[in-house]
Amino acid sequence: MLAIRDLSKTYPNGVRALKQVSLDIPVGMFGLLGPNGAGKSSLMRTIATLQDPDSGSITLDGRDLLADKPATRRLLGYLPQEFGVYPRVSAETMLDHFAVLKGLVVRSERRAVVESLLRQVNLWEVRKQKLGTFSGGMRQRFGIAQALLGDPKLIIVDEPTAGLDPEERNRFLNLLAEIGEKVVVILSTHIVEDVTDLCPRMAIIAQGQVLLSGQPGDTIAALAGRVWRREVPKAALEEYRRRLVVLSTRLVGGRTIVHVLADARPEDGFVSVDPDLEDVYFGELRRHAMRAA
Repeated sequence: MLAIRDLSKTYPNGVRALKQVSLDIPVGMFGLLGPNGAGKSSLMRTIATLQDPDSGSITLDGRDLLADKPATRRLLGYLPQEFGVYPRVSAETMLDHFAVLKGLVVRSERRAVVESLLRQVNLWEVRKQKLGTFSGGMRQRFGIAQALLGDPKLIIVDEPTAGLDPEERNRFLNLLAEIGEKVVVILSTHIVEDVTDLCPRMAIIAQGQVLLSGQPGDTIAALAGRVWRREVPKAALEEYRRRLVVLSTRLVGGRTIVHVLADARPEDGFVSVDPDLEDVYFGELRRHAMRAA
């Protein structure tokens, strides 16, 4: 269990990135949802000991992760939103280099680990290929391979599917789900579908604060009977936003469709629809924005 308690961080420019964040994250996939600038990356970097919090604590199975950073990094696998690779180096050579940095100094053992990981992420057949020729999905799978070095107990992946095509995204998410059967995996993303498909538990964060945490199914069930859908004229959209709690708008075949949150039918023309995690997500962001206004 990863336990985060009252974690706060303010940067020198005055931005309050984290505001007393508290979360309990068990073994398995945990989704951290939030818009860009919500504080997700700040939280991931703090857990990964890449920056110090102003206050608060982080423990993994009772171990203080902030007290001994070198020890924490030996327990940790981290795939940041953007990570650099040497484009003219092969995947096998680069992973072998990372393995040395992780402390795998016995060559035979290191070779076996590198082969096993490249096979696990389905890159063994292209192990001699230069990293600069890899597709986005292949680079992300290589990133997971390096994150798995050293048999980590905690894995952090930050916006891993941004820019991937649907096939690569599915392949990558399936790999994460397999890894998440044994260790704590934190998936930080703004893509609601990734959390819906993968994560037994999740949290929504905005402006450095946890707005909601729990099981996706429970949060969706809490909106049952309260989400309404209607096609509206595009010119009338702002009027609806002023009068009603509009969760989301989208163009479907050139038509403007709105989802509205209300305890009863808002007006004629609205039909009740089954809620999904996107409705929960936008509902929490809207509620937070109204409180902050």
